[in-house]
Amino acid sequence: MTLDEGFRQFWTERRLASLTTVRPNGTPHVVAVGVTVDFEQGLARVIASGTSYKARLIRAAGDTGLAAAVCQFEDRTWSTLEGRIRLLDDAASVRDAEERYAQRYRQPRENPQRVVLELTIGRVLGNA
Repeated sequence: MTLDEGFRQFWTERRLASLTTVRPNGTPHVVAVGVTVDFEQGLARVIASGTSYKARLIRAAGDTGLAAAVCQFEDRTWSTLEGRIRLLDDAASVRDAEERYAQRYRQPRENPQRVVLELTIGRVLGNA
């Protein structure tokens, strides 16, 4: 993923984002999230409780994942990352995502049911 420094800064500075997935009935499910981007691997990660609707929706999609997008904006600057999202619940993936989250936002509270929602970025939109 080769994007300019302004794009990297936009996705590294502290700001909230939205995660959009599609419910089985075709309607969008949009929630506010904290997201981290791994530019080298082309991945965006969201930590969540495994009991949340977003996690249950993505888990139900299985290994192929679900079409999804994360979007953030500030004033007139915006960026959307689209791709397929899947759920990871192994300890190493959760720990890595928590550390990344702590760097961008703050140390997340303890949650033994935490999972990682990992988006493989296929398309980048916006003006960031």
